[in-house]
Amino acid sequence: MPAPRGIRVSFQPGRGGPDDQGLLGTDPKVRTLRRVLVTYPEVRHILPDRISFESTADPRLLEAVARFLERQQWLVRGVEVE
Repeated sequence: MPAPRGIRVSFQPGRGGPDDQGLLGTDPKVRTLRRVLVTYPEVRHILPDRISFESTADPRLLEAVARFLERQQWLVRGVEVE
């Protein structure tokens, strides 16, 4: 069985530090983004700087989520599919 896959996120300056908590932040826009991400059944868990997917997740889904995150330029500086 292949290892779980993930997406690592780097944040805009001032958005991903220890006080901001990245994807786990309390900002209303971040909370809304997190609610959207957890609607995918393949999402295993969300950490401050990454999203983990089930090993059975389609690679196209990871690419689609990565593109979606890249469009969130108010928060995200870069995205890397692992």
